[in-house]
Amino acid sequence: MRIGFDGKRAVQNKTGLGNYSRFIIDILSRFHKENQYIIYAPKPKENKVLDRILSRENIQVTYPTSYFWKKIRSLWRIWGINKQIKEEQLSLFHGLSNELPLSIKKSKTKSIVTIHDLIFIRYPQFYKWIDRHIYTYKFKKACQNSDRIIAISEMTKRDIIAFFGIDAHKIDVVYQSCHPIFEQPASSTQKKEIQQKYQLPNKYILNVGSIESRKNLLLIVKALQYIPEDISLVAIGKKTTYTNEVEEYINKHQLNHRVHILHNIPFQELPVFYQLAKLFVYPSFFEGFGIPIIEAIHSNIPVIAATGSCLEEAGGPDSIYINPNNEKELAININKILTSPDLASKMTTKGKEYIKRFSDETIAQDIMQVYQKALSATKA
Repeated sequence: MRIGFDGKRAVQNKTGLGNYSRFIIDILSRFHKENQYIIYAPKPKENKVLDRILSRENIQVTYPTSYFWKKIRSLWRIWGINKQIKEEQLSLFHGLSNELPLSIKKSKTKSIVTIHDLIFIRYPQFYKWIDRHIYTYKFKKACQNSDRIIAISEMTKRDIIAFFGIDAHKIDVVYQSCHPIFEQPASSTQKKEIQQKYQLPNKYILNVGSIESRKNLLLIVKALQYIPEDISLVAIGKKTTYTNEVEEYINKHQLNHRVHILHNIPFQELPVFYQLAKLFVYPSFFEGFGIPIIEAIHSNIPVIAATGSCLEEAGGPDSIYINPNNEKELAININKILTSPDLASKMTTKGKEYIKRFSDETIAQDIMQVYQKALSATKA
């Protein structure tokens, strides 16, 4: 097959949707080498991870070819790309980040779109008015125009059905995985270097993710008053205005010595932070999936997450889930894990068994099955 991808995020985004896009391209080109994979991107950008993938013979990247579309590259993804899709004679085209070209049907090419989440509909207060309306239009149009839809969780699938009125039979759930770097144990030297470099406490709870209100870091900070004084919190993530709210609470309650908020941590150092932690807490109100949970389980630490979205799908039945509005419940479960090595060991052992379903080969095979369904589908 000749498979095309909307590669804007794969080329330009270093995290989030960029990671997902590169992950899918990577595993398909490794486990299904018989196909040719073509990445469509508005413009080139330096990306070491993508460069490694592009060194394979079955992958190529293409950009706007005409003078007109080179001048308005942002619109090329929406309209101009169709001509090149036709010329390339693709078997199918996969929109990896919630979108498809608006006129994809005119290309007569089978199409798939991955929908990551519809958080902007569930929690509109976290998004600008204009962004919500643009996302709603683009995502819904992609769902309507595609031959198949990939939802990254059962929660996302339910939202697509509820908010966009899409037939459930058109949607396949295919989970994500995390980068293989999190499966590699850090050496004692690496751990010592990271601990000294960032002055990390001896015993800490870890939280990873953008520091925004939806991610609910403040709940962990509030829970600290019910947790022994020698336990600290290390939070790693992009700073937003919500960070100020968290820091105000920390200052008001004199928790500065127990809370360490870090930004711009190099990706290659992140696994060491996980492996040094006592447990991982992810009390987000809502997620499309929850990859940090899988990163934590690979790192052999127990996980506490929140109910209310799809985090149970990522962490499995042996992680612990709490009400994202109840800091006392969170503290009780943190203390339970910290005082019970047997419980912590059981959680990590069972958790690693559960996340085998997120292996690269399994996901690659699941994606190819969706492609086969799309190829056999009749366009409406």
